Amino acid sequence: MEQDNILVVKDLKKYYPITDSIFGKAKAFVKAVDGVSFEIERGTTMGLVGESGCGKTTVGRTILRLHDVTDGTVLFDGEDLAKVSREHLRRMRPKMQMIFQDPYSSLSPRMPVGEIIGEAVREHNIVPKSQYRSYILKVMRDCGLQPQYFYRYPHEFSGGQRQRICIARAVALNPELIICDEPVSALDVSIQAQIINLMMDLQREFGFTYLFISHDLSVVQHISKTIGVMYLGSMVEMGDKERIFDNPMHPYTKALLSAVPMPDPSYKMNRIILKGDIPSPANPPSGCKFRTRCQQCMEICSEKTPVFKEYEPGHKVACHLYSQD
Repeated sequence: MEQDNILVVKDLKKYYPITDSIFGKAKAFVKAVDGVSFEIERGTTMGLVGESGCGKTTVGRTILRLHDVTDGTVLFDGEDLAKVSREHLRRMRPKMQMIFQDPYSSLSPRMPVGEIIGEAVREHNIVPKSQYRSYILKVMRDCGLQPQYFYRYPHEFSGGQRQRICIARAVALNPELIICDEPVSALDVSIQAQIINLMMDLQREFGFTYLFISHDLSVVQHISKTIGVMYLGSMVEMGDKERIFDNPMHPYTKALLSAVPMPDPSYKMNRIILKGDIPSPANPPSGCKFRTRCQQCMEICSEKTPVFKEYEPGHKVACHLYSQD
């Protein structure tokens, strides 16, 4: 049976020019996203992980065309978002939504909750005017928000409740794809669990597809079906959740997993400490980008970029430790 992929990203690139002045010619480029490819099956969640600054958020924003695509294709329901006109993209917006990282700055302080959730619903004519208020109240109930919050303002709510408002704003448009950009990183652990469980309940009920961007591997393990690991703008490993956690192949993935805290204090962790900082995306190392911090670096790593290929069903990795033929 062929997999029904709602999103297929092929060789996605997003470069930012470095110039001497506003109108100056680009002398170099920051390669924020450099040739990323993946697919997401309809109704499932893909986790995207990596250190801060590796390009995760830029991937999410570029997919939605909040940033223009430098190169590559982004197929959403068979349409290439990188090539559609702005007018057509605007008509497609309700199908693709984003939940932002900071619930404090992503809500307008001048608008009541009902208007925040309903503004785009009214703009895109999601429901008839006569059903508008009852529809918004239903969305609020689905997201764990009381009806009396309709006329309240964002400053009256806690961080967890604000994130529920952000989720309600996204799901009110009946989207097919929701990009979640670290939606729980600004919240307490107990509130994180509530928000994650809410998102999973909504997915079961309405069939949403999530691209879940995070640096917290334990959260990603809980919510995701597949996981992609990014380093310095490139995908270094991708596969089913079980394969990534039970059999990590890339040295960077192994280092990330070794840093996940264990609840059992008697369990001895074999921590892999990465030396040095992430190189600049404006001047990445030759060959394998991870070689400057890799404990298993070989001569070929500096000479040749490893191929991102499948080594077992549903498990891809880009590393010279494995056959490149």
